[in-house]
Amino acid sequence: MPRYEYRCRACGDTFEVQRPMAEANANAACPAGHDDTVKLLSTVAVNGVNAAGLSQRPSGGGCCGGSCGC
Repeated sequence: MPRYEYRCRACGDTFEVQRPMAEANANAACPAGHDDTVKLLSTVAVNGVNAAGLSQRPSGGGCCGGSCGC
């Protein structure tokens, strides 16, 4: 089951809520009981690739890294 990260606007606390994807957009109260929270965007790495499709592994490129021919 996925975890979603939230931040409370009232107290500034950051917390996680585990819930089904069908409830991903439901409001979540902070542990202190405040209802004014916002869901944070998170990036997820799967098999070395993040949500933007970029590799998390070193590429070895750059000058004198083998790809510029110097």
